Amino acid sequence: MIFHTEINIKPLEQTVVYADALLFLGSCFADEVGVICKGLGFNALVNPFGVLYNPASIAQSVERLDSGRPFTRDDVIAVGERQYCTFNHNTAFWNTSEDMLLQTINQRLGEAHEHFMNSKWLVVSLGTSWVFKHRMSGQIVSNCHKLPAHQFDREFLTVERSSQYLSGIVERHPEKQFIFTVSPLRHLKDGMHGSQLSKAALLLAVNEICRQFANAHYFPAYEIMMDELRDYRFYKEDMVHPTEQAVRYIWEHFAEFAINASEKPAMNAAAELRQMLEHKPLFPETEAFKRFELQKERKTAELKKNYPDVRLS
Repeated sequence: MIFHTEINIKPLEQTVVYADALLFLGSCFADEVGVICKGLGFNALVNPFGVLYNPASIAQSVERLDSGRPFTRDDVIAVGERQYCTFNHNTAFWNTSEDMLLQTINQRLGEAHEHFMNSKWLVVSLGTSWVFKHRMSGQIVSNCHKLPAHQFDREFLTVERSSQYLSGIVERHPEKQFIFTVSPLRHLKDGMHGSQLSKAALLLAVNEICRQFANAHYFPAYEIMMDELRDYRFYKEDMVHPTEQAVRYIWEHFAEFAINASEKPAMNAAAELRQMLEHKPLFPETEAFKRFELQKERKTAELKKNYPDVRLS
């Protein structure tokens, strides 16, 4: 007997291998899947500006990564009592010094620009069609940084506008492969109906992009969560975020969809070694732990020899 509807996902014709560089951009879901991918030794960079939610902010970030144009004092805003950031970054980048902020974000930008230029794959996770536009500058912001609400106008991106933002980045980079997905996280502040409208607009926009461009693909993370995992036991206590188990389940589907099957032995070896590297001994002075350390060194050497493209720190 079958107790749920299974999402049939046809694997990509061109798939990811360890030699490829990947860039994950977008919502918390991009963070979670990107971290798993990076933990398995793929050459992956995850959200260099922090979490992004809407198509406009993602398009702005890709433009910045493409140009490598440094941030200046004109980009800096005061976000708290002697705290600074930019509308392009999330709150994790707050700094008490403008100079230190610019040094940090431009160093990160330089590294991310180089990675972007070498990346073959961009995995983009879209969260919402709603955006906040800063009234004074007219900029659609990635984060409001808890500034007063009267400084912003809230707007809904139509299917056409979202499609324009996303098609722009795909069209400018025919050498790259794009995997789009819609985050399964619901935005309950918009109400259940508002959240569904937001997701629907994103789904329609991505469908249009994938119809237009051969290098744009869709992975149904939203559908897997809403259908295959249609049970609140797969949500955390906030009833919004997927549990770790749900994320792992969707990741397994993503791996089957996007990663070359020939890389499975390397992924298994990387996962085994990662578990050993993260092991925290209770009694490091014992002979058993010394043997464990020797085994870890042997496994590390074997991985480097057998799978030189795997990057495990």
